[in-house]
Amino acid sequence: MVTQIVFSDEFNKHNTANHPENADRLYVLLDALKKAPFYKTLVFLKPKLLPESLLYEVHSAEMIQRVKEISEYGDSWIDLDTYVCKSDYETARLAAGGVALACRNIVNGDASNAFALVRPPGHHASAERSMGFCLFNNAGLAAHESSKKGKRVLIFDHDVHHGNGTQSIFYRRNDVMYQSFHLSPHYPGTGDTDEIGEGEGKGYTINAPLVYGQGDGAVSQVIDEIFIPITRQYKPHLVIISVGYDSHHSDQLGGLKLSANFFGEIIRRFKAVQSKIVCTLEGGYNFQWIGKCFLSQLGQMMSHPLSFDDLTEGNDDVTSLIKKMKKELGEYWDL
Repeated sequence: MVTQIVFSDEFNKHNTANHPENADRLYVLLDALKKAPFYKTLVFLKPKLLPESLLYEVHSAEMIQRVKEISEYGDSWIDLDTYVCKSDYETARLAAGGVALACRNIVNGDASNAFALVRPPGHHASAERSMGFCLFNNAGLAAHESSKKGKRVLIFDHDVHHGNGTQSIFYRRNDVMYQSFHLSPHYPGTGDTDEIGEGEGKGYTINAPLVYGQGDGAVSQVIDEIFIPITRQYKPHLVIISVGYDSHHSDQLGGLKLSANFFGEIIRRFKAVQSKIVCTLEGGYNFQWIGKCFLSQLGQMMSHPLSFDDLTEGNDDVTSLIKKMKKELGEYWDL
């Protein structure tokens, strides 16, 4: 079995050079990939446009129409952070379609796992609003499609910013679980421990808000005591990882202190529970490090671990956080 990489140069039509989320991000990752010892064994896939019908099942007609209208002319902004280029309606659908294609292939057994190198990112896009560099919710759309086929999906989000859009889309559902660790307080201001879902979805949203300077040790404890035990009980058929390398200690938009090697460790731990994993790119803006973070994860996906010289120390005290999370979630999961 193989690892698939979803990529298209079309993604880089979405580009504002002086914006942190620009076209150079993907080329930095591709340059790093070409130097990897397993490069020639990867299978590259061209993404396909997400059907409009599926887009309307997750996002509102008003939101979709706004992106469509702005992209006819391009070079405009939806909010202070989020830009729209000409043809971005198609580019954003291609990004979402690429993640959905990867998920179908992995669920069907056509490959072991996949990494979707797509842009624009998606985890801040809610059902009603594009925001936070994101136009449509790539992970959310792919998860929704998989859930329609009776699959339980876990979305695990390790971006330094909470994925408020993904959380809100599935907040009242139990067929897609959302797990996240993130810096708090930080943009967008959501993701507290008491945000655990509503109605049928209660207990299926799990948030670990970390404080400034927490790193590998802190996250490791939360994964071992909260995220992995819940994942084992949930028994997902597919794990989608919203990949945010802005949790790395050097990222200019960050505040956490993860090492490059720890991103691979996240893959290793979830892979031990469910090997069907699809990663989709969200944040990460330090060009000196995102390639190493990427290879750390991809190496674990391919059972060819890579290690980098990247020592960092963070605040590892998450005793009170874990206590709060167990109190909120203990009614729903054996913790």
